Amino acid sequence: MTQNSTNELIEKNDTKSLFVMKCGGSTLAALPDSFFDDLRELQQVGVQPVIVHGGGPAISENLAKLGIESSFVDGLRVTTEAILDVVEMTLAGSINKVIVRRIQGRGGKALGLSGVDGNLIVARPVANSAEIGFVGEVTGVNTEIVTGILAMGYIPVIAPIGVDAVGQRYNINADTAAGAVASFVQSSKMIVVTDVPGIMRSVEGRKEVLPRVTIQQIEDLIESGEIYGGMIPKVRAAMDCIQGNVSEVVIVDGKEPRVLSRVLQGEELGTRIVRR
Repeated sequence: MTQNSTNELIEKNDTKSLFVMKCGGSTLAALPDSFFDDLRELQQVGVQPVIVHGGGPAISENLAKLGIESSFVDGLRVTTEAILDVVEMTLAGSINKVIVRRIQGRGGKALGLSGVDGNLIVARPVANSAEIGFVGEVTGVNTEIVTGILAMGYIPVIAPIGVDAVGQRYNINADTAAGAVASFVQSSKMIVVTDVPGIMRSVEGRKEVLPRVTIQQIEDLIESGEIYGGMIPKVRAAMDCIQGNVSEVVIVDGKEPRVLSRVLQGEELGTRIVRR
C-alpha cells in the first residue's frame, strides 16, 4: 500500500473503523500472500477487520475419513452429536488456526476463537431441529469480546459454533453467523470474499458481473435462469448476511489485488447486494 493510499484510508476511516469479512475456510486457505499483506496494512492504519469463516468442504472430508455419513436439508447439514464433534474440531481447530497462522505469517496480529468461547455466539435450535439436529440460529453476540480483542490490536477470527445457556453447542451456518456478528457490532457493510468476481449472469452468451443488485432482483434473476448453477448457493449465502444493521454485502474475488482496501476506499468492485 502506498503512503497516499494509506492517508486516504486514514481520512475515510477513523481509528475505530470496523468491518466484518466472511470467507469460506477453503477459500481463505487458497488466497495469495498479498491478500494477507493487504489485511495487515489495513490493521496498521487503524481499520479493524473482524473475520467469520466457514469450512463445509473440510468438514465433509473429515466426516468421510471417519466413516460418518452426513446429509443436508435445505442447505443445512443434519448435525448429530457425533457430527457436531467433527464440525467443532474442523472449524474451531484446524481451519481457524490455519487462518490465524496465515495472518501472522505476513506480520498481522490475529486471535482465533469460536462462538463457544466466552459465550461469544449465543444460539438456540432452529425451528426444524427435530429434523436436522443441533443446528442453531443466533440470538445474541457478546460484542464486548469482539471489541476487547480489537482494542488489544488483534483481528478476531471466529468459527461459527454457537452455545446456549446450558452449554449445548450448535452448528451455525457461517453466512448467518457472519451477518449476526456484523449486525451486533453495528457494521453496516459485510465483505464476502469468494473465488468469483461477483454475481455473474449470462448476457447474449457471455458472462458479466452485476455491479449492484437488490434482494428482489436476485430472486427474479434466479427465477429467470440468468443466475444459475453454482452461483445460486453463493448468492443465497450472501443474502443470508443481510440482517439487522447490515444494509449491504459486497461479494468480491479474494485474488483481486488489494481487494479489501479498494472496497473500503469506495472503488466499485464485485457485486453490491442491497436490501432494496
